Amino acid sequence: MKFLIQNVQTASVTVDQKIIGQIQKGFVVFIGICDTDNAQIADKMVQKLLNLRIFKDDAGKTNLSLSDVSGELLLISQFTLYADCSHGNRPSFIKAGNPQTAERLYEYIIDKCKETSLTVQTGSFGADMKVSLINDGPFTIMLDSAEIVKNS
Repeated sequence: MKFLIQNVQTASVTVDQKIIGQIQKGFVVFIGICDTDNAQIADKMVQKLLNLRIFKDDAGKTNLSLSDVSGELLLISQFTLYADCSHGNRPSFIKAGNPQTAERLYEYIIDKCKETSLTVQTGSFGADMKVSLINDGPFTIMLDSAEIVKNS
């Protein structure tokens, strides 16, 4: 599982020219899921996401979490995080999870995030989405379960 996290000032996702999700200060999280992922891995990834301290405190140090700044989440499924570009110039996506598994885990991640007091908005699984954001910093982090789970 991979989470590409972007600290944003504002963001929105549009499907068929209609905004379906919109946040102010917070994280846009692009979520990639592979066939070996499961709920236990998702739990560890969500825990790490929610506790990341990458917002600046009064001293200018990145020391505050989403909840500390009343941040919001925009969660977007993105199988292309599992692109394999090692052969040729056309990416292969065979490492991405099958759509049924990926959608089930994506919905599970959304539900886990909604168990918090945070505002949670989403994209639409499998849709052609247009994502607009203003990255703050810019500050972008990749969480990879291959690293997060082995260190737990």
